[in-house]
Amino acid sequence: MKNPPFLLLRPMILLLALLLAAPVSGAPVPSPPEVDGHSAFLMDYHSGRVLADQEGDKPWPPASLAKLMTLYTAFTALEEGSVALDDTVRVSEKAWRTKGSRMFLEVGDEVPLKRILKGIIVESGNDACVALAEHVAGSEEAFVQLMNMHGRELGMENTQFANATGLPAEGMKTTARDMAHLAAALIREFSGHYDLFSIRKMTYNEITQYNRNRLMWWDDSVDGMKTGHTEDAGYALVASAKREGMRLISVVMGTGSERARAEESQTLLNYGFRFYRTYKLYNAGESLHEVRVWKGAADHVGVSLPKDLYLTLPRGQRDRLEVTLNFGGPLMAPVPEGTEVGQLVAKLEDRTVTTRPLTTLQEIPEGGFFGRLIDSFRVWLTE
Repeated sequence: MKNPPFLLLRPMILLLALLLAAPVSGAPVPSPPEVDGHSAFLMDYHSGRVLADQEGDKPWPPASLAKLMTLYTAFTALEEGSVALDDTVRVSEKAWRTKGSRMFLEVGDEVPLKRILKGIIVESGNDACVALAEHVAGSEEAFVQLMNMHGRELGMENTQFANATGLPAEGMKTTARDMAHLAAALIREFSGHYDLFSIRKMTYNEITQYNRNRLMWWDDSVDGMKTGHTEDAGYALVASAKREGMRLISVVMGTGSERARAEESQTLLNYGFRFYRTYKLYNAGESLHEVRVWKGAADHVGVSLPKDLYLTLPRGQRDRLEVTLNFGGPLMAPVPEGTEVGQLVAKLEDRTVTTRPLTTLQEIPEGGFFGRLIDSFRVWLTE
């Protein structure tokens, strides 16, 4: 396979245009580019902010993007200990007969599970998907039940799987938004396996195949995820890229060719990285303030955010961000650890960017009798 980045003009022309259109500090951000396809979605991995949404909730056949859930289900089984990477997967006749893209498994082959996973990611092997499903759940049908269960747990409201491969089937559907959130969950929950998505080629049965994700040859910041194609679904691509600590996830569905899905994905990613920047404001558990506690064994308790706070802002507007901590009425002991006592509000000029709960860092039990009596009098005086 040739490496095409210096031969393909459109991505480079687009990048040059974006550089020439660099916004000055505080300048308005242009509208997201329109993708030539069924749907598109672009989000920041850390903050979850949506940067582009073109029919992101409109159902569409997933094609091989369904394999992302096949992998999520397999990684979950690995984490739970029901299977292991060095397991031997025996290839059934059903797996061997599966149509479409193949790893070129043979009936009776005994293949390490880790190699089966690579065959799904790099070669998009439908035969590998069925072999994996049978190994994890006993049958592909039982495995699909697990796929749909995980989809519901992840809030993929517009997604339904009917097989482990993504081959056309009645009722099979997903959306660009659901696929973006699935990709984020894979990175977040299974970071130890994420490097598998960056493998560029693989050889099995003396047949070498290359990863179909062209962006990994065009753009060094792209390190995964998955392509898809069927006649009814067109060409799709979920891509993940990281530049200067900022990770974006793009999804395009229903484009007209393998090249088009890569070009449209590159367009989205360049737009997001050029006009936005993601900041980590606070760590989970970091003490942000101390709140007065009445009638307690201690007079104050520290408060923090239960989760890391990332914000994705237009470039040049970080200094305009205002963060305030708002608290309610008097806080009376006993106070359990993790009690919500207020809110952090972040505003960019007059627009609220996010609101997050503030919770207590420690448990504060009731104080002694005389301390409670004195505090009761003090609270009465302040009312």
